[in-house]
Amino acid sequence: MRVLITGATGLVGQALVKLFHEKGISVNYLTTSRSKIKTLPNYQGFYWDPSMSELDVESLKDVTTIINLAGASVAKKWTSSYKKEILNSRLDTLMTLKKALSIEDHQVEQLISASAIGLYKDSLTKFHEEEQFSPGNNFLADVVLQWEAAADEVGKLGIDVAKIRIGLVLAKDGGALEKIKQPIENYIGAPLGTGKQWQSWIHIDDLNRIFLYVMEHKLEGVFNAVAPSPVNNRELTECIAKRLGKPLILPKVPAFVLKLMLGEMATIVLGSQLVSSKKMLSTGFQFNYAQLKPALADLL
Repeated sequence: MRVLITGATGLVGQALVKLFHEKGISVNYLTTSRSKIKTLPNYQGFYWDPSMSELDVESLKDVTTIINLAGASVAKKWTSSYKKEILNSRLDTLMTLKKALSIEDHQVEQLISASAIGLYKDSLTKFHEEEQFSPGNNFLADVVLQWEAAADEVGKLGIDVAKIRIGLVLAKDGGALEKIKQPIENYIGAPLGTGKQWQSWIHIDDLNRIFLYVMEHKLEGVFNAVAPSPVNNRELTECIAKRLGKPLILPKVPAFVLKLMLGEMATIVLGSQLVSSKKMLSTGFQFNYAQLKPALADLL
């Protein structure tokens, strides 16, 4: 079996490649950097340039599933030009895939595309489910709406589409946990804003198992990739500090300070997404890390 992954060299992509190789699944991957192209029997790189709608069609050979993880990081300063890059990097990748799939012979039956819970409206009380939600009134929500619509465009070619709305990913090396952990280790950690905003998190191993599960069970539609037990920002910060054996000395960082420091990007840390994993659980999927403390014990 062979899959094609975009974004395979990122945090989630690297872990997903490792899982697939453990399962005996070969991986083709697309990269915009020729220096990252490797040629191994089970790991074959191909060049592409989504901004120019260019793709090496050899990457589609023997592939039955495409997993789309590509997109510029949202954790960089949101200048006007970078906001365009965040959006276009997501739309261009899917439109480039659609173009290639519409004109080339292929065996692709399934697209599993990353999405994000940033779609959902801020809420301290309402559990957001995949089909029953109010979208947020902000840049991230707008990006996700267009991102998912672009994935659905690929589906018009007769390909099954699944969209995985990813929560706050906790991983050992890099990502959100690293950014939260560093100030705590340096005795300057503190809850952000009120600390009451919900963080719907997921252990990276469970996230990658969801991608594998959706592929193996040929699931279609939208699925929230979040653990069944969201926590608020204060609890997340305190649990990390306790695990590291560090005290939280400073008071909460006020929202206005974060907005001064981060501008519009402050919505990432101040937004409250209370997100349900009920639909994923209803498929028979079981989380290895359903609670925060065991997840942190594994990662820290």
